[in-house]
Amino acid sequence: MDNGIGTTSDVGQRNERESEVLKKRGENKKSQGHVSKGTCPDTAGHRLLYKRCCLLACLPATRKNLTAHTSIINLGEKLRMVLVTSSEAKIRKVLGLGYWVQGFRCFPWLAVNFFLKDGLQVDSSTLQLLQNSANLPMVGKPLYGLVSDAIYIAGQHRIPYLALGAFLQAVSWLAIAILSQSGISISAMTLYLLLSNLGASIAEVANDAIVAEAGKQPASSKSPQPSSSGELQSFVWMSSAVGGILGFLLGGIAIDRYGPQKMFLFYGFLLGVQFFISILVKESSMNLPKRRSDVGIREKLSELSIALRKPEIAYSITWFAASYAIIPSLTGTMFFYQTQYLNIDSSVLGISKVFGQAAMLLWSVIYNRHLKPVTPRKLISAIQVTMALFMISDALFANGFYRNMGLSDNFYIVIFSGLSEVLLFIKILPFSILVAKLCPPGCEGSLMAFVMSAIAVALIMSGYLGIALASYVGITGNDFSGLPLAFLIQAFLTLLPLYWSSCIPILESEPDHVKAKPSSKKE
Repeated sequence: MDNGIGTTSDVGQRNERESEVLKKRGENKKSQGHVSKGTCPDTAGHRLLYKRCCLLACLPATRKNLTAHTSIINLGEKLRMVLVTSSEAKIRKVLGLGYWVQGFRCFPWLAVNFFLKDGLQVDSSTLQLLQNSANLPMVGKPLYGLVSDAIYIAGQHRIPYLALGAFLQAVSWLAIAILSQSGISISAMTLYLLLSNLGASIAEVANDAIVAEAGKQPASSKSPQPSSSGELQSFVWMSSAVGGILGFLLGGIAIDRYGPQKMFLFYGFLLGVQFFISILVKESSMNLPKRRSDVGIREKLSELSIALRKPEIAYSITWFAASYAIIPSLTGTMFFYQTQYLNIDSSVLGISKVFGQAAMLLWSVIYNRHLKPVTPRKLISAIQVTMALFMISDALFANGFYRNMGLSDNFYIVIFSGLSEVLLFIKILPFSILVAKLCPPGCEGSLMAFVMSAIAVALIMSGYLGIALASYVGITGNDFSGLPLAFLIQAFLTLLPLYWSSCIPILESEPDHVKAKPSSKKE
């Protein structure tokens, strides 16, 4: 009797073959392309489908079994697509939550600014000094990346570090919320902010590494183009932007109604929820590229060193970091200028931040749909020029030019100031995609962490230069007459890196979709 798989006389031999195949499946998974242990189907239907594929693989290539041998291709492809779809959905859930929570960090940080100014009575220079000094843990990102690449925790090297980062942040913000009610010193506040940014940097390294690794995975066998073309990066940027929009929108309202302490408490609770969700996720279900778990930090450091010695990587990172460091940041000065000199309400500042985050969200959508074919060099250069134009506009605003034209201060701050603040970070998206393409396999976490660390160092230097610039032009807590000159100096320094924009490489595969056309014609 023919049952669709073989004749009755072949049942005993087929059972023996099935047992032998299932026993040796782990030994042959690399050479035969079997599903790895981490991605083995975990439902009854998937297990049955997998078992049938194994049976069909054992059949001899006779005429009677020709149909069975042919069907194994469709069955295997169906199983693979089920697993890929499931792993992609899990990756998007983990990254969506991670980047959303990190984007929502603006919620407590908005409260930090008001708490330092009104609660601890710090001046503008001290505020900016604390803001930038609190970012020092971000400099250690390469070390966190090396550790996460080399040291596995319970057979995982991404999710445990994501959970650890959420835990450290939750502890720091809950401590600030509790201590700020009874009184907290500036030194203690700085210490807990450092702990918060340490946890944030560890979580960001884990998230960035997952994006880099998953971005190298082909979407399907028919479409081998990896996600590093920008789709996954755009998705996480959207998640971060949505978190930022909600954070600033709710923060501008909550700062007056509930006060900074309750805002710190709420965000600490949110991080606790993220921690418990993270520890429940199995990294094997995400189908990330398998790496050797016995690789030490020294070997990973050697791999990172080799990657950084590549001219296209070294020059592009150097240029990108310098494009930040050379621009003096005036964040603390602008906060005092808007809140004390112009008497702008906190809700207006929140709406301004929301508008900027909405612009980042729109930018990620536009980039994913229309700008991926454009080379990163052109995009980054265009953003750099736009930043300089906005700084010149800020100089006109500080001189009262728009006020004399009948434009209110609130309108300018919501629209132009909101856009001006996010322009500094918008160029990270095309650059991160470029680095993901240049990154050698095996050191994604280390290299992406090094890039973020270089940006963090550059931003800290930018903040300290901003303090020096404010002092040079004579800006104080009550005198902002030198602000227009400071903006013009900013604009000039922003344009300087364009003379060395050739350091950003143009890959042969750019744009990606152009390279795919010849292969389709040959077929």
